[in-house]
Amino acid sequence: MRMLLPVAAFAAFAVASPAQAQELGDRPVRITLPGIGFTRSLNGAADNAVSSGGALTLRSDAKRDNFRDPDGKLSNNTAPVLLAGVDNRRPFTLTARLTPQFNATYDAGTLYVWVRDDLWLKLAMERDERGKTRIVSVRTDGTSDDNNHDVVTAKSVMMKISSDTKTVGLYYSIDGRSWQLVRLFKNGYPDKIWLGISTQSPLGKGTTTKFEALSLTQKSIADFRLGQ
Repeated sequence: MRMLLPVAAFAAFAVASPAQAQELGDRPVRITLPGIGFTRSLNGAADNAVSSGGALTLRSDAKRDNFRDPDGKLSNNTAPVLLAGVDNRRPFTLTARLTPQFNATYDAGTLYVWVRDDLWLKLAMERDERGKTRIVSVRTDGTSDDNNHDVVTAKSVMMKISSDTKTVGLYYSIDGRSWQLVRLFKNGYPDKIWLGISTQSPLGKGTTTKFEALSLTQKSIADFRLGQ
């Protein structure tokens, strides 16, 4: 069952300009799940999202990705992303269980911190060049870096992005109890940001990711090394 209602504004959070909205496929929506409410859709995400039983399945069409290669050869800004506005002057934690369908290299399910199309962060469960499933992180500020982390064999993983306003931590867990640190860095993002979910298929014919146990709170974890 799809839960989708257009809305006229984003409360205290500014929307993109009309030109930016047209370029990015950026529009207001309302998709409400038990732990989170999405109010912004990029690149047709809301039209490719189906919610059922508290979970949400998001589909990516072929050749969709967000990546800004330093040399410009692989740049792509077309991945469908659902976003929820957050006051970055307060702590926050975004958590979800991801189950991507892997049909091709670089198919992935992802969590996002989003400011604009050239300033964002994603934490992904992704198929690599050797057919292995990895935890991957990408930070973009003008251009993107690309970091392959641990190989995982589970079909689903829990992921978490948390901040105490000064630090951002990225984590994953197989069982939802023991968390592995992926990356720590300074929170240099502006006061108003967006957190969200996405799926991608940059080389493939399309894929889906199921998101369960979604939760967005304005409090941080207590231990940034242990992720709890």
